[in-house]
Amino acid sequence: MIDLDITLLIQLVNFLIVLVGLNALLIRPIREIIKQRQDKMLGLLGDAEQFVEASDSKIKNYENALTEARKAAVAEREKVKEAALAQEADIVAKATADAQASIAASREKVATDVAAAMGTLKGQVGALAEQTMAKVLG
Repeated sequence: MIDLDITLLIQLVNFLIVLVGLNALLIRPIREIIKQRQDKMLGLLGDAEQFVEASDSKIKNYENALTEARKAAVAEREKVKEAALAQEADIVAKATADAQASIAASREKVATDVAAAMGTLKGQVGALAEQTMAKVLG
Protein backbone atom coordinates (compact mmCIF):
# COMPACT_ATOMS: atom_id res chain seq x y z
CA MET A 1 0.00 0.00 0.00
CA ILE A 2 0.94 3.66 -0.09
CA ASP A 3 3.10 4.85 2.72
CA LEU A 4 2.38 8.32 3.94
CA ASP A 5 5.69 9.62 5.07
CA ILE A 6 7.97 12.61 4.53
CA THR A 7 8.91 11.58 0.97
CA LEU A 8 5.38 12.15 -0.17
CA LEU A 9 5.54 15.65 1.21
CA ILE A 10 8.93 16.23 -0.46
CA GLN A 11 7.60 14.97 -3.78
CA LEU A 12 4.56 17.21 -3.46
CA VAL A 13 6.76 20.25 -2.77
CA ASN A 14 9.07 19.22 -5.61
CA PHE A 15 6.07 18.92 -7.94
CA LEU A 16 4.82 22.39 -6.96
CA ILE A 17 8.28 23.92 -7.53
CA VAL A 18 8.51 22.30 -10.98
CA LEU A 19 4.96 23.44 -11.77
CA VAL A 20 5.75 27.04 -10.80
CA GLY A 21 9.02 26.91 -12.78
CA LEU A 22 7.40 25.44 -15.88
CA ASN A 23 4.58 27.95 -15.63
CA ALA A 24 7.06 30.82 -15.49
CA LEU A 25 9.40 29.45 -18.18
CA LEU A 26 7.07 27.73 -20.68
CA ILE A 27 3.36 28.04 -20.15
CA ARG A 28 3.08 31.83 -19.62
CA PRO A 29 5.31 32.74 -22.63
CA ILE A 30 3.45 30.29 -24.86
CA ARG A 31 0.12 31.78 -23.75
CA GLU A 32 1.47 35.27 -24.57
CA ILE A 33 2.61 34.13 -28.02
CA ILE A 34 -0.79 32.51 -28.68
CA LYS A 35 -2.60 35.68 -27.51
CA GLN A 36 -0.39 37.89 -29.72
CA ARG A 37 -0.96 35.60 -32.68
CA GLN A 38 -4.72 35.62 -32.08
CA ASP A 39 -4.74 39.45 -31.82
CA LYS A 40 -2.71 39.67 -35.02
CA MET A 41 -5.08 37.29 -36.82
CA LEU A 42 -8.10 39.31 -35.67
CA GLY A 43 -6.40 42.49 -36.91
CA LEU A 44 -5.58 40.91 -40.27
CA LEU A 45 -9.12 39.57 -40.55
CA GLY A 46 -10.48 43.07 -39.87
CA ASP A 47 -8.13 44.52 -42.49
CA ALA A 48 -9.23 41.87 -44.99
CA GLU A 49 -12.89 42.70 -44.33
CA GLN A 50 -12.14 46.41 -44.85
CA PHE A 51 -10.37 45.63 -48.13
CA VAL A 52 -13.32 43.53 -49.27
CA GLU A 53 -15.75 46.32 -48.37
CA ALA A 54 -13.55 48.88 -50.13
CA SER A 55 -13.28 46.72 -53.25
CA ASP A 56 -17.05 46.09 -53.25
CA SER A 57 -17.61 49.83 -52.94
CA LYS A 58 -15.19 50.55 -55.78
CA ILE A 59 -16.82 47.90 -57.97
CA LYS A 60 -20.25 49.39 -57.24
CA ASN A 61 -18.97 52.89 -58.05
CA TYR A 62 -17.39 51.57 -61.27
CA GLU A 63 -20.63 49.87 -62.30
CA ASN A 64 -22.61 53.04 -61.53
CA ALA A 65 -20.16 55.14 -63.54
CA LEU A 66 -20.34 52.62 -66.39
CA THR A 67 -24.14 52.75 -66.33
CA GLU A 68 -24.09 56.55 -66.36
CA ALA A 69 -21.59 56.54 -69.24
CA ARG A 70 -23.80 54.16 -71.21
CA LYS A 71 -26.83 56.38 -70.58
CA ALA A 72 -24.86 59.43 -71.68
CA ALA A 73 -23.67 57.60 -74.80
CA VAL A 74 -27.23 56.59 -75.68
CA ALA A 75 -28.44 60.16 -75.15
CA GLU A 76 -25.58 61.53 -77.26
CA ARG A 77 -26.27 58.97 -79.99
CA GLU A 78 -29.96 59.95 -80.04
CA LYS A 79 -29.00 63.63 -80.15
CA VAL A 80 -26.61 63.07 -83.06
CA LYS A 81 -29.21 60.89 -84.81
CA GLU A 82 -31.85 63.62 -84.47
CA ALA A 83 -29.40 66.23 -85.76
CA ALA A 84 -28.54 63.98 -88.72
CA LEU A 85 -32.22 63.43 -89.50
CA ALA A 86 -32.85 67.19 -89.35
CA GLN A 87 -29.86 67.81 -91.62
CA GLU A 88 -31.10 65.11 -93.99
CA ALA A 89 -34.55 66.73 -94.08
CA ASP A 90 -32.94 70.11 -94.84
CA ILE A 91 -30.84 68.62 -97.65
CA VAL A 92 -33.85 66.79 -99.12
CA ALA A 93 -35.98 69.96 -98.90
CA LYS A 94 -33.25 72.01 -100.59
CA ALA A 95 -32.77 69.37 -103.30
CA THR A 96 -36.53 69.22 -103.86
CA ALA A 97 -36.73 73.01 -104.11
CA ASP A 98 -33.78 73.06 -106.54
CA ALA A 99 -35.37 70.30 -108.63
CA GLN A 100 -38.71 72.10 -108.71
CA ALA A 101 -37.00 75.36 -109.69
CA SER A 102 -35.10 73.54 -112.43
CA ILE A 103 -38.30 71.89 -113.67
CA ALA A 104 -40.12 75.23 -113.64
CA ALA A 105 -37.27 76.89 -115.55
CA SER A 106 -37.26 74.04 -118.08
CA ARG A 107 -41.04 74.32 -118.52
CA GLU A 108 -40.74 78.07 -119.05
CA LYS A 109 -37.99 77.54 -121.62
CA VAL A 110 -40.02 74.87 -123.42
CA ALA A 111 -43.09 77.13 -123.38
CA THR A 112 -40.99 80.01 -124.73
CA ASP A 113 -39.48 77.78 -127.41
CA VAL A 114 -42.94 76.49 -128.37
CA ALA A 115 -44.30 80.04 -128.53
CA ALA A 116 -41.33 81.13 -130.66
CA ALA A 117 -41.75 78.13 -132.97
CA MET A 118 -45.49 78.81 -133.26
CA GLY A 119 -44.78 82.44 -134.04
CA THR A 120 -42.25 81.46 -136.70
CA LEU A 121 -44.61 78.88 -138.18
CA LYS A 122 -47.52 81.37 -138.22
CA GLY A 123 -45.33 83.78 -140.12
CA GLN A 124 -44.39 81.06 -142.61
CA VAL A 125 -47.90 79.61 -143.02
CA GLY A 126 -48.82 82.01 -145.77
CA ALA A 127 -45.64 81.39 -147.74
CA LEU A 128 -45.92 77.62 -147.32
CA ALA A 129 -49.54 77.69 -148.42
CA GLU A 130 -48.58 79.59 -151.59
CA GLN A 131 -45.77 77.14 -152.32
CA THR A 132 -48.08 74.19 -151.80
CA MET A 133 -50.74 75.72 -154.07
CA ALA A 134 -48.15 76.44 -156.69
CA LYS A 135 -46.97 72.84 -156.66
CA VAL A 136 -50.49 71.44 -156.72
CA LEU A 137 -51.73 73.76 -159.46
CA GLY A 138 -48.57 73.64 -161.10
